[in-house]
Amino acid sequence: MTIITLGPEGTFSHELTLKMGYSGTVTLLPTIHRIMDAVARGEGDGIVPMENSEAGSVGETLDGLSRYPLFITAEMYMPVHHNLASLVPLEKIRVIYAHPQTHEQCSEYIEKWGVPVIHTSSNASSALEAKKTPNAGAILSASAAALYRIPVIVPDTENNLSNTTRFVRISPTPAGDDHPEKCSIFIDPSTDRAGLLHDLLEAFASRGINLTRIESRPSRRGIGNYVFFLDYAWSPRTADALEELRGITTVKELGCYRKIGVPP
Repeated sequence: MTIITLGPEGTFSHELTLKMGYSGTVTLLPTIHRIMDAVARGEGDGIVPMENSEAGSVGETLDGLSRYPLFITAEMYMPVHHNLASLVPLEKIRVIYAHPQTHEQCSEYIEKWGVPVIHTSSNASSALEAKKTPNAGAILSASAAALYRIPVIVPDTENNLSNTTRFVRISPTPAGDDHPEKCSIFIDPSTDRAGLLHDLLEAFASRGINLTRIESRPSRRGIGNYVFFLDYAWSPRTADALEELRGITTVKELGCYRKIGVPP
């Protein structure tokens, strides 16, 4: 099996993929959308970040799931610890490279240091930029710092030491699990009326189905126009809820799946 995930080497996505011990080829691509495009074309399964306990949802993943014909087939939770790494001491750092999500997860330290931040496409890219820029630092994982041979000068720079990222495995076909734990859907309302969101949620509440997450995203059809992503605990009454929803809105099923444990 080919697994496609976010590169270059040293990203948290790459680290998770290695921890999961998948046999076969690991392909690294520079963006989440390129990963989803490759998976949709049948080049392999993908592993992408979905949300973080500190910074919230990964918009690029949500947008890609709404556009590509893909399914979530598993979810994984990995503790995430960040570190400031540099070839110079902290007092000599004049710029810090960080991924936007990393920046948000480490905002308290960054604010305290008062050093300008330049955003990158991945934590590994931050390492590469820091190595070639004089008096620069990068915020990244300990494994990425070791891989790119940049000393860690401030460990555990995340705002919360319980910082965790949820990753999902994506595939062109659903998991086909007879006993899944969770399901995800994408909803694109066709109307804008009072009580619409209530009716969408009532389809689950009236059947005792536990909604574990709801997220709105811009529909890109104009200001104030939104689409919704919902996660909910699987139930035998799920099919009835989806049938009711299809009577009032457009629904795209993103799959039902289980949580997979991540080795330490």
